[in-house]
Amino acid sequence: MHKEYDVVIIGAGPSGCSAASILAEDGHRVLILEREKFPRYRVGESMIPFTYFPLKRLGLIERMRQSHFVKKHSVQFVTPSGETSQPFYFSTRYDENVSQTWQVVRSEFDQMMLDHAVEKGADIIQETNVKDLLRDEHQSVTGVKYQDRDGNVSEVRARITLDGSGKEAFSVAKNKWRERDPHLNKVAVWTYYQDAKRDEGIDAGATTVAFVPEKGWFWFIPQHNNITSVGIVAEAKYLTRDGVKKPEDIFKREITENTWIRQYLSEGKPVGPYRATSEYTFRSRYSSEKGLLLIGDAFGFLDPVFSSGLLIALKSGVLAGETVSQCLKDDDLSPGRFSEYSRVMCEGIENMRKLVYAFYNEKFSFKDLIDKYPEVGGDVTDCLSGDVNKDFSVLWEKIRDFAEIPEELPYGMPLTKPQTDISPA
Repeated sequence: MHKEYDVVIIGAGPSGCSAASILAEDGHRVLILEREKFPRYRVGESMIPFTYFPLKRLGLIERMRQSHFVKKHSVQFVTPSGETSQPFYFSTRYDENVSQTWQVVRSEFDQMMLDHAVEKGADIIQETNVKDLLRDEHQSVTGVKYQDRDGNVSEVRARITLDGSGKEAFSVAKNKWRERDPHLNKVAVWTYYQDAKRDEGIDAGATTVAFVPEKGWFWFIPQHNNITSVGIVAEAKYLTRDGVKKPEDIFKREITENTWIRQYLSEGKPVGPYRATSEYTFRSRYSSEKGLLLIGDAFGFLDPVFSSGLLIALKSGVLAGETVSQCLKDDDLSPGRFSEYSRVMCEGIENMRKLVYAFYNEKFSFKDLIDKYPEVGGDVTDCLSGDVNKDFSVLWEKIRDFAEIPEELPYGMPLTKPQTDISPA
């Protein structure tokens, strides 16, 4: 291992490994520092169609097609009483390459992503905790301090550091940049089922979003080996009503709140632990500063109802990798060079965020919207599919008949002047 690199990346998740693959392929020296030992568990398992494009850029489409990941062709919504919507089939809008995506097991998918980055030439140190950002006398980030599994503390210098540390967002916490969304503050409880019921044909791999009262919802994500990922997302006060706090007790009670979920799970049995986490939507106040760029969930975490997490991770990793590579070649890593990257990421996240807000409004339903304004059906499908960098002003105008559209969060662009409330490491 070297002591100096062109790029150090915090985190070996999909965003970090996407950026690493692009940069290493372009001949830059890249080091990934990963806290855990791969393969490791992660939730966030459903892709949406426009993940095709970053996967294609990375050269991973054929590997995905040859995998045993379940093929996903649609998403459907289910009322508490068990009535299912007409599925949103992606093939009604896109060609066969884009319209079929996948339900992945993250331990396997993330291992594939890491292997690919290493194949391209990136170095990796696992079981390593990043402890601090290194800074020079001008407050520019010059690398990181990290501790290995044996407790040894080392420093590594780099021309730029990419933070792909997920929603824990190491650099965002260090810099006090976390800005929480004022309303999207949910809690998730989930587990896995063996041999739960599935629909037939191309519907076997569909993502199902099944409602419970107070705009809570279940995800139902079929995976290979007849395993299904199932979770409930809602406000904490709803899930913990009547003093119920154990994840298993919460989950079992909520099953009774949706007829479809109860029916489909009744044919299987739960396997593995019951897990819980907060799903607090946030955005980083800034996307970059001198020597640092945020990618993936560290840039911003969005409520998972439309399965946008992997798209944001892959898209930001690829775009950041391409942008940083060009900046390294130009010998110009000033924060302003990341303005277009930041604009693209903010635009996409904001468009998806607006649809998430509508989803949680008690007066809104996709059925009512499409019944009244069938002409915006294509826009809804585009947004749900991840084609989010476009003008949706007509869609927002129609949705305002049912629900309030939030103001855009004024965060996520580069910091062009150094902060004064941090000190050099």
